[in-house]
Amino acid sequence: MSRFPRTLLAASISASLFAPQIQANEALVDNSVQELPAIDQCLIDQPDAENPNQQPITVEADSLEGVNGDKATYSGNVVVVQGKKRMQADSVTLHQKDNVVVAEGNVMFSDGQVKTLSDKAVNNLNTEYVELNNTKYEFLCEPGRGEAAYVSKTGKAIYEIEDGSLTSCPEGDNSWRMSASSIEIDQDEEEATFFNPRFEVQSVPIFYLPYLTVPIGDTRKTGFLYPTVSYGSSDGIEFEVPIYWNLAPNYDLETTLKYMEKRGTQLNSKFRYLSELGQGQVESEYLPDDQKYPEQGDRWAMQYTHDGIYQQNWKFHIDYSKVSDINYFTDIDSNIGKREDGQLIQEGEFQYRTHNWDATLLARDFQVLTEEGSLPYRILPQLSFNYYSPALTPYLDFDVVSHVSRFDTDDKSKPSATRIHVEPGITIPISTTWGSWTTEARILGTNYQQDLDGIDLNDSQYDRYNLKESVTRVIPEFRTHAGIVLERNSYVLGGYTQTLEPQVQYLYVPKEDQSDIYLYDTTLLQTDYYGLFRSRKYSGVDRIAAANQFSYGASTRFFDDMYKERLNISFGQIFYLDKSTKNSDSNTLDSDPDSTSYSAWAVEMDFNFSDYLFYHGGVQYDVDSSEMQISNSTLEYRFNKGYIQGNYRYVTKSYIEQTVDLESIDANNGIDGITRDGISQAGLLTGYTFSRNWNASAQYFYDLTTDQSIEWLARINYIDDCWYIGFTYSNQLRGWSPEPGFSNYPNATADYENNFSINFGIVGFGTNMGTGSGLSENDNGSNSLGYGRPFFLNN
Repeated sequence: MSRFPRTLLAASISASLFAPQIQANEALVDNSVQELPAIDQCLIDQPDAENPNQQPITVEADSLEGVNGDKATYSGNVVVVQGKKRMQADSVTLHQKDNVVVAEGNVMFSDGQVKTLSDKAVNNLNTEYVELNNTKYEFLCEPGRGEAAYVSKTGKAIYEIEDGSLTSCPEGDNSWRMSASSIEIDQDEEEATFFNPRFEVQSVPIFYLPYLTVPIGDTRKTGFLYPTVSYGSSDGIEFEVPIYWNLAPNYDLETTLKYMEKRGTQLNSKFRYLSELGQGQVESEYLPDDQKYPEQGDRWAMQYTHDGIYQQNWKFHIDYSKVSDINYFTDIDSNIGKREDGQLIQEGEFQYRTHNWDATLLARDFQVLTEEGSLPYRILPQLSFNYYSPALTPYLDFDVVSHVSRFDTDDKSKPSATRIHVEPGITIPISTTWGSWTTEARILGTNYQQDLDGIDLNDSQYDRYNLKESVTRVIPEFRTHAGIVLERNSYVLGGYTQTLEPQVQYLYVPKEDQSDIYLYDTTLLQTDYYGLFRSRKYSGVDRIAAANQFSYGASTRFFDDMYKERLNISFGQIFYLDKSTKNSDSNTLDSDPDSTSYSAWAVEMDFNFSDYLFYHGGVQYDVDSSEMQISNSTLEYRFNKGYIQGNYRYVTKSYIEQTVDLESIDANNGIDGITRDGISQAGLLTGYTFSRNWNASAQYFYDLTTDQSIEWLARINYIDDCWYIGFTYSNQLRGWSPEPGFSNYPNATADYENNFSINFGIVGFGTNMGTGSGLSENDNGSNSLGYGRPFFLNN
């Protein structure tokens, strides 16, 4: 929220002529040389005196004339100093009978936060009335200045300003300013009221409001925030006016009126609150009668989030999002979601925790944002209970994981089910400073009650299943994992400490035909290096993959003399003692008889050379097919004013078919609905700061399987002392015609959306620069493929 500076003009004028107890006989002419604070110096970090008005006063002047009982006049280069306050004037006169001080001629005042320059200043010491004529003021601790024809202090903390203005531009720069016929400032209420305010650019009025209030302190106040203006070829001219509503100390509301030339006016709002049960917010977007897509009618989006802890034991989490139609994020720029989102989560979770157990109640649903694919299951509800008993005996831990879940779906061709799962386990953890050995045994007991009424089990989607209404499954699991850390000074590279961290795991899960159980919340996990040492192949318990295998691997790391990691390489593989468990999918126990007993090699590497050259890469090499299944590489070079990054990612079509539930994505076209020949994409990103004012960024992504550009975006920004402007051009692949997907490739035609936008606004007084103001690593507002920094966790 933008705030008017607390010290504006009036905050410092309150003591403009110092303490009211000043008397002529207390003043003195001090010709000694002493160190005085500069009138242009920011002193906000210096502590204030306990009673600033009781501090001693020093007066310097060329001459002093006084009439006893009438007046005293200081003339010529008058300098008055009290603590942080300093005033300069051609002459200062104290009228003793009226107890009025008059300063004339280049009256300059500073309190370490604001400096003022006036033709004349009058202060009645009896009433604390102050008036200034033809005043210019400047903030010393942040950009900001202004002018006023007349300033008066009418109350203890109330000021009136006539024909006042405010800008964050430096002296001599009239790019913009806020002017008003009058301004009232109430320091007690920490509020400034503008009457007939005008926003001017190069002294030309741009917009007018009859009335405006803004806060001038830490207290939140209801009022308008700074507007923004932009232009884009997609939506035309856009004008946003945010309004802040200070409803209560523990909740507030921000509403934004967003006018889009080609679409109409959108109302966006964000309601925030704090309570004993935590904090949350409700965000909404509403566009009545979308003029660009009239067939969609009224369009809206909303999101409610809440997180909190109550009395240490209770934990709450809510995340609920919903949109009016599945194309909302594709058609409209939104703060609630992105155009690549395939679904929105709608869940609430309530948990009670103690030292030894916790219980959780969870409800979860989804809004699917795609036309093709199967509908997901919702959990209504799931009740979980977990018990933990660490150190049940020396070197023995015990725990129980359990839950009861109800699954339902809008897809009438799929069964609903109730699942009860109980999983006790014992663990023997042994560890030292140089290694660890953990052995674990568990019993996985699960019961399913599947509702098969109305389900056509002869449908092709059930070819791999043999579903039953009631299923009880009990499977034991045994796992033992050991790893050590070896360390030495490297003689090959020199000056580095090298570690070697080998680890090995044995996992045993007996075979069991589970084709009588449907998949409700279970999916296959990716097998990268760290996944080699998991105990589960699937994310849920609907499938417990058989295993009789050894996982082995090692990591080596290099640390410099400051113990900063510069290089790490990890590699590993699984050896299947029972080869039939290697390629078993979710419903069968068969495997390829021609395959070896080894899994694909998984390799990960990170490299940081002198904090300017970074690399991250990972591969999975299949020994059976002698092909690279997955690979990704990112190389980035950073220099003083920018960076350049190249990246590449590759996934074979066969790997996607083996690991992705294609029916949930595109039931009709399968793999052809999402890719032609796997994934092979290259990207180039760069950003550069030309000067203090100019910076630019660009990125380009290309699909090598279709020989098509996916996206390219270029951005250039100019940031002045008090305003900014940004130019952005993007060209993004939005789909394929005449049909979506790749099913009719190469006859399909790629559909692109080109968009040019201009974004500009003001800088200063707490405002943030808009979209396009930074390099792409910090601002991915309009692009779908964002920046990712290699070796991020280590830097």
